[in-house]
Amino acid sequence: MTKNEIYDKVNEVFRDVFDDDSILVNEKTTANDIEDWDSLEHINLVVAIEEKFGMKFNMGEVTSMKNVGEMVKILEQRATI
Repeated sequence: MTKNEIYDKVNEVFRDVFDDDSILVNEKTTANDIEDWDSLEHINLVVAIEEKFGMKFNMGEVTSMKNVGEMVKILEQRATI
């Protein structure tokens, strides 16, 4: 899976979780950039990403995600395994 394909899927999840079709995330997107992205929505987002990609993040991965780019990097690594 290419990085662009991953971002396409990640954008779908963000739009669904936040119920906003105008969301377009990039590698630098953080919770500060999306109005309703609070701690509860972060959990919903992580679960939705896990479901979309058919994998589970470990606790270290979840806590290391400071922006969408770091999340995508983990997804890329997992896609090559």
